[in-house]
Amino acid sequence: MSFESFKLHPQILSNIHGLGYETPTPIQNQSIPPILLGQDVMGLAQTGTGKTAAFALPIIQRLIPGKRSCVRALIIAPTRELAQQIHDAITELCQGTGLRSMTLYGGVNINPQIKTLRTGVEIVVACPGRLLDVIQQKAIQLDKVESLVLDEADQMFDMGFLPSIRKILRFLPKKRQTLLFSATMPPAINELAHEVLDQPITVEIGRVAPSSTVQQTLFPVPQHLKAELLIKILNKTPIESVLVFTRTKHGAKQVALKLEKAGFRAASLQGNLSQNKRLAAMAGFRDGSLQILVATDIASRGIDVSSISHVINYDMPSTVEAYIHRIGRTGRASKLGDAFTLTTQDDMQLVRKVERVLGNKIDQCKLDDFNYAAAPTASSRVPSPNEFRDQQRRSRYNSRDNSRNNKTVRES
Repeated sequence: MSFESFKLHPQILSNIHGLGYETPTPIQNQSIPPILLGQDVMGLAQTGTGKTAAFALPIIQRLIPGKRSCVRALIIAPTRELAQQIHDAITELCQGTGLRSMTLYGGVNINPQIKTLRTGVEIVVACPGRLLDVIQQKAIQLDKVESLVLDEADQMFDMGFLPSIRKILRFLPKKRQTLLFSATMPPAINELAHEVLDQPITVEIGRVAPSSTVQQTLFPVPQHLKAELLIKILNKTPIESVLVFTRTKHGAKQVALKLEKAGFRAASLQGNLSQNKRLAAMAGFRDGSLQILVATDIASRGIDVSSISHVINYDMPSTVEAYIHRIGRTGRASKLGDAFTLTTQDDMQLVRKVERVLGNKIDQCKLDDFNYAAAPTASSRVPSPNEFRDQQRRSRYNSRDNSRNNKTVRES
């Protein structure tokens, strides 16, 4: 099947070919026809399968005729990075159609966003929190919305956004097309799907396993030697661009600093950064000025860089689904990729779960020239996620104790 078979507007087809797309992906083949017909769709597919174009192309086709300068399509995404990525893709696909898209997300001044809304746009890509802020300021009208997209719904659930989603739904017309895309279907998302979708078409594309283009390897190592082993692996491996995942924001920052000291062009991407620094890190990673981006899971579905050669799990994620999402950032666009995971004894239960889902054992590797028995040193060690949480807890307790002691001194 070709994109021409969908009978899309000539300008959309011109944009598709200009971007180098030749044939639709499986999720595009199965999703675009029912969306063009106005049906609700529940798409279940892992990251990197072409979901954005699967909903963007038919939405743009349906918006070309009809009213302008009012919000007719609303796309809700869990992270700023993903919202920006969707907006960028839509902007490219909308070239020459006269349709306009914008993003709404936090971490930046709300006033320019409101100003852009007032100029009139047809497509809004928003994060739930900022969208509610704009709604509360009565700066957006959603009564003309024809298509609603909930992208990465399971990630929104993981981040605690479902109550916000339900609030937003109250401001939307009941008669609308709703599209829900998710990599997994936990009970809460299944319940939401039944609430918001009307006789949906279900499209499910290989969501339980990573792409066959990803070669996976485990690197067993004591927790205190992870940073040293990571640097050793990177020095021994021909790398193009590497995405390293940690579980905590503190861990991402510390690992990135150690990689910089080791001579790599590295930066972190995590929630404590300002929006400008996050955008700069993403831009550097995309244009190649940064070799390595160290990220928390907030970035695992918001990074669309087809040239990522390696994904490295510095910390094992907490679920099988998160593992699959992470390693799905490499091996894209028919390219081969490598996924390395540094594992401790505490990770083995989840490793076995991953292997059961994959249906085979993951290869393990030990470097001959690495001292796995070395004692921990203060300079090389990055706290594990559990240790970091314990440190934060002790810090809070110490702060309370100091506060009480100061109060006692003042009273005496």
